[in-house]
Amino acid sequence: MNQVRVLFFATLKERAGLSGVSLELPEGARVRDVKTTLAGRFPGLVEALPSALISINREFAFEDDLVPPAAEIAVFPPVSGG
Repeated sequence: MNQVRVLFFATLKERAGLSGVSLELPEGARVRDVKTTLAGRFPGLVEALPSALISINREFAFEDDLVPPAAEIAVFPPVSGG
């Protein structure tokens, strides 16, 4: 198993009810697996996760990116503005 730290930002922190959590993921987990796991643990995040931005170790990540061991994963709401 792969132990990772997930940090929530802005409105996602409010929806989750905390600023971060430790998760155990199976080896070979991808960003989409992180989102699925978070949706199962935090129902308040379900609507926001499909459009949430993810970073792994401070670099933006995509759905199919692998999650390395002991990663720091940040979850941000989508950004808009002009």
